[in-house]
Amino acid sequence: MCDDAVRPIKGDRGADVLNEPATPVAVELPAESGSCSRARRMVDEAITTWGLPEEFADDAALVVTELVSNGADHAEGPLRLTVSRTDDGVLIEVHDRSTALPVLRPVSPESPRGRGMIIVNALSKRWGVTPDAGGKTVWAELIVS
Repeated sequence: MCDDAVRPIKGDRGADVLNEPATPVAVELPAESGSCSRARRMVDEAITTWGLPEEFADDAALVVTELVSNGADHAEGPLRLTVSRTDDGVLIEVHDRSTALPVLRPVSPESPRGRGMIIVNALSKRWGVTPDAGGKTVWAELIVS
């Protein structure tokens, strides 16, 4: 009976998954625009490993791109990206050394910039900022629907 309880089950993307807590993944990234592609790959690999739906990976990739891009544009020094599995989705966190907080603000339709946190707000269940002595962590929680 116990063997049946820990038997691998098929995830949504065909990978074998076990019903156990997923290990968060983290990486330090340079504060530059090229870090966005590395962040997207990391999020996609984590979501695949955790057996979450492929469609969910698209939203998570967009959110991580905006968070890392904002960090690269507005922060000093390296960024720390952490992706954690939650009961019903993922938590994406980007730590940077800046104390400036992100702001949701109206954007002119002609402006090519300024939509990052609007996108994060639209795609995440909730998001926020946790200030600390070394800067801040901007985080977003996404839910699998």
